Amino acid sequence: MIRVEANMSVARFAKRFGIPRATWYYWRDCSLHGRPARRWPAPVVDAISDAVAEHKATEHGSAWGHRKIYGMLRADGYAVSQASVKRALAKKGLLLPVRYQLERRQMAKARRAVFVNAPTRRNRVWQTDFSEFETIGAGKWELSGVVDYVAKVCLACPVNHTETAKDAIAALTVAFAEAERLIGTTLAEDCIDKETGEIEPLVIVSDNGPAYKSDAFAAFVRARPWLAHVRTRYRSPQTNGVIERFYQSIKYEHLYRQEVPNGVALTEECTKYRQIYNEVRPHEHLGLVPLMTMYLADPTKPLPTAEEIWAR
Repeated sequence: MIRVEANMSVARFAKRFGIPRATWYYWRDCSLHGRPARRWPAPVVDAISDAVAEHKATEHGSAWGHRKIYGMLRADGYAVSQASVKRALAKKGLLLPVRYQLERRQMAKARRAVFVNAPTRRNRVWQTDFSEFETIGAGKWELSGVVDYVAKVCLACPVNHTETAKDAIAALTVAFAEAERLIGTTLAEDCIDKETGEIEPLVIVSDNGPAYKSDAFAAFVRARPWLAHVRTRYRSPQTNGVIERFYQSIKYEHLYRQEVPNGVALTEECTKYRQIYNEVRPHEHLGLVPLMTMYLADPTKPLPTAEEIWAR
């Protein structure tokens, strides 16, 4: 059985697949005794399913739970219960996740805390995301970049076939190693305020993709006290603009100008461009100086101006 092979309890298995435990025991009993499992009719749920889906498909309805959809149906003249509406939403896969609103409020609070005072030094905020690229002969690949918010330096851009939590964690692990190589110390030490001795966490900003909402990614962040994670608002890619700008640069300045045959070649080209992007390419936002100059500047002092860099 799947549950036994996965070493999962009945409660966890039922929760994962969205079924009551009583239903699981009923199905098991039918299977053990060789009789078919009865599917009880649900005429009310079936009758309102299309109307529920129609209300949920509207722009405002997509953010509503079953109670508000119930109110809309009652206004339309349907004599139904909230429970029936909830079951109809669940049947269509449209039910909002548990703790949906609480999670939204917590993430909004965390976002405000991060950017109430914009960071002014390296390794305080990093942005990460996946971006798709199709090669000539080996299908589609996912770039997984990690960029420093202040210095704009790209610390990692591995290439994968998938965009899972494992891939997101691997990209950050590569970025950690690269950052520590460049600054000559650990990120844990770099995140300690020299005056107060307190930890100023490195905040990872991502979108709301499944990889970043997963338990595995959350556990990865929790295991590092000097790390924090914030997700952007839904359908707001501009709030993760630094990494999106990097993807625009690497694609239009480099990858789209040639024919990339496969994933190996794509990895080589990403590595090549990352060196150009960090160490050669002038960046307008930072006064047309290479990004690495800003990243390697003394973090205890204000960022140097372009004139100061050119005068050296």
